Parts: sequence; C-alpha cells; structure tokens
Amino acid sequence: MSEKRQLKLGAFIMATGHHVSAWRHPASQADAGHNIEHYKALAQTAERGKFDLVFVADSPAGWERAKDPEALQRSSQGAHFEPVTLWAALSQVTNNIGFVATASTTYEDPYLLARKFASLDHISKGRAAWNVVTTGADVSKNFSIPGHPAHADRYERAEEFVDLVKGLWDSYEDDAFVRDKQSGVYLDPDKVHQLNHHGKHFTVSGPLNVARPVQGYPVIVQAGASEPGRELAARTAEMIFTANQTLEDAQEFYSDVKGRLGRYGRSSGELLISPGIFPVLGGTEKEARDNHEYIQSLIHPSIAWTILQRHYKGVDLSGYSLDDRAPPLPQNTELNKSRLKLVTDLVERNNLTLRQLYLAVAGARGHREVVGTPEQIADAIQLWFENGAADAFNIMPPILPTGLTDFVDQVVPILQRRGLFRTKYEGKTLRENLGLARPSNSFALRRNQREAV
Repeated sequence: MSEKRQLKLGAFIMATGHHVSAWRHPASQADAGHNIEHYKALAQTAERGKFDLVFVADSPAGWERAKDPEALQRSSQGAHFEPVTLWAALSQVTNNIGFVATASTTYEDPYLLARKFASLDHISKGRAAWNVVTTGADVSKNFSIPGHPAHADRYERAEEFVDLVKGLWDSYEDDAFVRDKQSGVYLDPDKVHQLNHHGKHFTVSGPLNVARPVQGYPVIVQAGASEPGRELAARTAEMIFTANQTLEDAQEFYSDVKGRLGRYGRSSGELLISPGIFPVLGGTEKEARDNHEYIQSLIHPSIAWTILQRHYKGVDLSGYSLDDRAPPLPQNTELNKSRLKLVTDLVERNNLTLRQLYLAVAGARGHREVVGTPEQIADAIQLWFENGAADAFNIMPPILPTGLTDFVDQVVPILQRRGLFRTKYEGKTLRENLGLARPSNSFALRRNQREAV
C-alpha cells in the first residue's frame, strides 16, 4: 500500500515580515535585515516545525527607488543580507532545513553562479536550492550592460543559462576525486569533463573548479508564471513558486504546468508547485480580523499613492481619490508580467477601489491572504492540497518572528494530526525531503549509453 501523499512547506522570509509596515509592529524585529541572530532564530524555528526550506526574495541590485516613500516604509528593501552568504552561515546552525537563494540569469555570470551554488551545497551538506529569476525590475544601471533586456530575450537567455550551469555542475563525476595517498592518485582525469559550451549568449569552456554538488544539482526553483515562465519551469524547474488568489486559478495553473512536463520526458512528481499564502492568525475569527486590521492601520498615509503608482506606471492618477474604482491597469510592460496579471485579475474580479487595491497588495503583494483561526488556516491549506492546486505552500508571515513561530506552534500540529505533514524529516538533503531524485551526471550517462550499444 502506498504512503499517503504529504504536503511540503517553505518559509518565505522578508526581514521584518511580508506586510509593508511590518517593521512598525510592536512584535517585529525592526533591524531584522542586518541581524544574523534574527535569521538564525527563524531558520531554527522553521526546522523545529519540520519545514522543507527557507527562502528570501532578493534583487541583484539596490532598491531602485531607495528614497521613495514606499521604500522608506518597507524595511526589507535595501536592508537585507545577500542570500548565498546568509545561507552558508545558517547551514552551520541547522541540520535538515533547505536553503533557497535567488540568483538572476540576466545579471549574473553562469560560471560564477555555478561555483557559488555548488559551494553552498557542499557547505550545507546537500541543502541548497537555486531560485532562477530573470529579474523583472530594470537594474541595468548598476551593471555593465546597455539596458534591461526585453521579457522574451530574458527568458531565451535563461534557457541557455540553466543548461550551462547544469553542465558545469557535471564537470566532475561523483567518484572523480580518488585521493589515494598510497598511490599518489588524487584525481581520475577520465572523470573530469570540459563543457566547451558555445551558445548564442555564452561561451564557456569549463570545467568548474568545485566538485559535483552533494545533490548532483542544487534543487532548481523557478517563480515566473508568464507563458515563457511556465515553459521554462516545465523544462527545467523542480519546484515553482506561484501566486494565486482562487482555487480555480490555482487549479488551472497546476494543471497547465504539470501538463507540459510530458513533452520534456518528465512526470508529474518531478515538479512541485508551491503557492504563497499570507496567514493572519487569531485565537478566534474576530481576533484574527482585529490582528489584520491593526497591521493594515500601520501603513503610513504617504505611501498609498506610491504603492498604486508602481502598478499604474505612466498613468496620471491625480484626478482620482482613494475611494474611486481602480481604473484598468496598463498592460504594455516588459517587466514582471506574471505579477501584472495577478494584480489585474485581483482588481477585475473584486471590482476594487484604489484604497482596497493598495491595502490588498500592501501585505501579500497579490498572494492569497487567509485570516482566521489555526484550524481555518489548516483548512485552507488542505483544500488546495487535496484538490489539484498545490503540492507545497510558501508560508509568508505578515510579521516576523512571531508570524512564523505562531504558524509552527499552532498550525503545523493540526496539519500533522490530519496526516498531511511530516513529523520527522525523511532524509538529510533537500532533495530527499522533497522526494526529488538525484540527477545523474550527464557526461557519465552519455558514456554509459554509448557503452551499452
């Protein structure tokens, strides 16, 4: 008899919390972004709750609007650690939790990225993951490139980038390093492979100067939900972070992306789909609503129009009041198309006013908000998990550290009692805990195939 399917959980960490004004909350750690003890406690809390992974969002450059009112209110912008460095440190004070770091295929170099993530996987003993992003925001002024590439060009580059990085991770076969002191043989040269990649965007010879990662490849995570993003995920990703507001939308996304796997010779279990969820907890429904209203009340009035203008680029909002119906959002963007669609659907589905719109995106930024008791939060997770909408969930605490601690102490036990979530880790590596196979070395695989003919 097969074991019951169980969900996976990630802790999506945003310094003081996901709400735009989280840092103003009495329970938050105001200096969280540069406080290593804060992140250490969060990683250990997530591990205590048997979470699969922790994840921080990241940009390859400084917050481009560092002096605008919204950035001044959102503590996570421009005030947080670089993730690979952070995770390398935290891997030394944890044993099982996985670490997902964001790195951009538009603004990073494949060889250096491959080296960095291979190192993290060794340092963490097999708990690294790469969140592949093409970077929606134009940060080109901080890099030596002529301008921000178009959306389609970014994804074309990403396809080649991911393949190249995987090839570099295969530079050494698993048993290439003999290290035999008696014979004096340190390395088997027949098990070292030069990639000699010549593509449209990159020319890299290799080999990498780091041994093959513990997991073969760090787990490949992706977050784009546009058409090119879905296709990239179907071909290369092993987990996809997504944002959906309704069960129906989540089911459509789940079915669509899973349905693309076959064309790449992949099965459904090789890609885990993980929507974000922004849980606001209370001992009663009223307490949860009060908690939500309180954190919303912390939003400084000066940032309302700044939040809105970010979504209405090029639109003159001077003739509107916050209680007017939100006008249609402009669709001509080369930036984050999936987030644009999410907010557009949110406005159209709920016929929002501008006030309701900025309040809706001030916390979860378009992700699903669930306000209720621990049982109601668990019910919401179970509904999507059991109805073809999710394999995992990225938990987005409104306030940190209390939002994560409360979820671990109050919601996780309910999920465990219902048989939906683990009570102990299945393995030591992130792949083992996620139920993902360790990939074969592509060079060794091709050699074995030739020898078998």
